[in-house]
Amino acid sequence: MSDNHGNTPAAWTAVIVGLVGFLVGSIGLMMSPVNLVIFWIGLILLPIAAVVFVVMTKMGLGDAH
Repeated sequence: MSDNHGNTPAAWTAVIVGLVGFLVGSIGLMMSPVNLVIFWIGLILLPIAAVVFVVMTKMGLGDAH
């Protein structure tokens, strides 16, 4: 068992992609008028973060419990 508490390249990459998704979505909502295209692009990045995490973990870059 590993005690890295998520400090793996897979976890960090997924978190960064997720943060970018939230940032892009937030910018789209704060624009005047609201830019729904940018909002949806940010929203689409969120499940991509999960896919990136799973793929990188299977490549051996994550915690392999």
